[in-house]
Amino acid sequence: MQLLPLVLIVTLLGGGLWYLLEKRGWLAADETQSVRGAAVQRGPLRISVIERGNLKAADSISLKSEIEGSTTILKLVPEGTQVQEGELLCELDATPLIDRKFQQEISVRNAEAAVVKSRATFQIQQSQNDSDIKKADQALLFAELDKHKFEEGEKRAKEAAADEAIKLAEEEQSRADEKVLWSEKLKEKGFLTETELEADRLALSRARIQLEQKKRDQDLLVRFQLPRDQADLSSKAEEAARGKERVKLQADARIVDFEADMRTNEAKLQLEKEKLDKLVTQIGKSKLFAPRAGMVVYAVEDGGRYGGGNPIKEGTQVRERQEILTIPSASGMIAQASLHESVLKQVEPGQAVTVKVDAIPAQEFRGRVRYVSVMADQNSYWANPNLRLYRTEITIDEAIAEMRPGMSCAIEILVEEIPDALYVPVQSIFRRGNDNLAFVDKGGASEERAVQVGRYNDRWVQVLAGLAEGETVLLAPPAGFQREVQEGEAGSEAPAEAAKSGAVPVASQVPAAAPGAARPDGLAGEGRAAEARRERGEGGAFDPAKADEFKKRFEGLSEEEKAKAMEGRGRRGSDGEKRGGGPGGGG
Repeated sequence: MQLLPLVLIVTLLGGGLWYLLEKRGWLAADETQSVRGAAVQRGPLRISVIERGNLKAADSISLKSEIEGSTTILKLVPEGTQVQEGELLCELDATPLIDRKFQQEISVRNAEAAVVKSRATFQIQQSQNDSDIKKADQALLFAELDKHKFEEGEKRAKEAAADEAIKLAEEEQSRADEKVLWSEKLKEKGFLTETELEADRLALSRARIQLEQKKRDQDLLVRFQLPRDQADLSSKAEEAARGKERVKLQADARIVDFEADMRTNEAKLQLEKEKLDKLVTQIGKSKLFAPRAGMVVYAVEDGGRYGGGNPIKEGTQVRERQEILTIPSASGMIAQASLHESVLKQVEPGQAVTVKVDAIPAQEFRGRVRYVSVMADQNSYWANPNLRLYRTEITIDEAIAEMRPGMSCAIEILVEEIPDALYVPVQSIFRRGNDNLAFVDKGGASEERAVQVGRYNDRWVQVLAGLAEGETVLLAPPAGFQREVQEGEAGSEAPAEAAKSGAVPVASQVPAAAPGAARPDGLAGEGRAAEARRERGEGGAFDPAKADEFKKRFEGLSEEEKAKAMEGRGRRGSDGEKRGGGPGGGG
């Protein structure tokens, strides 16, 4: 029963642990365990950045939903279909828009009726205003005529009548005086009686009184009546003029109200018509037609915390301005990749690139870096808050018809070709504070060396000083090696600072990146895999301290966790066999 956990531990730890159990056993492990290393080599060294990416059409037409709000895809042409220009590709649900269109047509008709009514009312008011103004003009004219009539006719006539009345009264008085004189003479002669003489005297008194009355009437007429009539007629003329102005102002005020009502109804009608036209246009946009011939490629539905989503399909809800389909052109292809910030300074537009498409393994394509994003991709923050990736585009020379948008590809960006360089594996360089160290094998013992490093790729690092060609360097630090932490230094050195100082970050000191992302230290997945194998004792040196740690961790697991660990170990082993490759690659 004790052999089963032991076998599991042996399988988990790999070849290095098996070697220890077979030769010396658990208790025999000591710090004199031999460590396998690698030779310091000289030769050409290629400095390049390796990344995974996807193909994309260099020029493509995007078809988006232009319906306001959200809608549902009713019909969708299958992805990959070759279509001709004008062919129906997608139909969106426009049922709510059609219902709103019927309601809007009713609103347009009501608005048209309101406009007709307001226009008629406006015209009626205009006619009424014309009548009121003409009536006021006529009243003013009559008042002025009455004034002129009085000044030029009636006044003179009344003055003349008063004068004539006085003259007639004076004649009557004169005749009465003469008659009284004749009557007195006749009475003296006895021809008239006293009564008749008194009657003539009474007539004379009456004539005198009438003359005085006529004079008083003339005085009243000249002093009071005529000026009063003059003032009254002038006032009436002025009032008629003011009345005319009031009528005009009232007419203008009333016409402004009716005109504003008419303009408002006309504006409402125009607005209702625009809404109807918009609905008609929206209904027309529910069908997407191919703007040119080509192959249909589905977009990806946005959503999910990590920027992922479901593919566009029939029944999918799409929002306004959301991309549904694209039709790539056959003029060319580009490759898109996301570069980690640690290698960003090494990549510049114009650098040569080698592209290998997974679906076309027999061919290798050449290209150039055409664009490197200035800002980091925001979507990468969700997957890892400490991860900063920069979108990069590579033009592919002589693209072939077998290439399809979305195909996976391997991208190698050539940074520099060093024709003659001294180099060692990246696993053989270690950090202590701000120093780069290597351990040289001295026949069972190890010698610590401070080295100066230069450029590096995912497998190899250039050695500028500190090592000689042919020497053997250890791939793991000797037992008891401790990395000293400098004051103010927290954890592993930041990639950017390491790059400035010429240091090469050690793989075991850097956390693993997200799947498919570049290593934070600028090393590709192959370097990390080699480091992981070194830590497990596979194909390299074995560390007894790590073996004890693995043993304790494994013995503390439950049976179910041990089974899962063994299952994962089996998968890693098979994957390693598939990925295996010699260390002699040029990066």
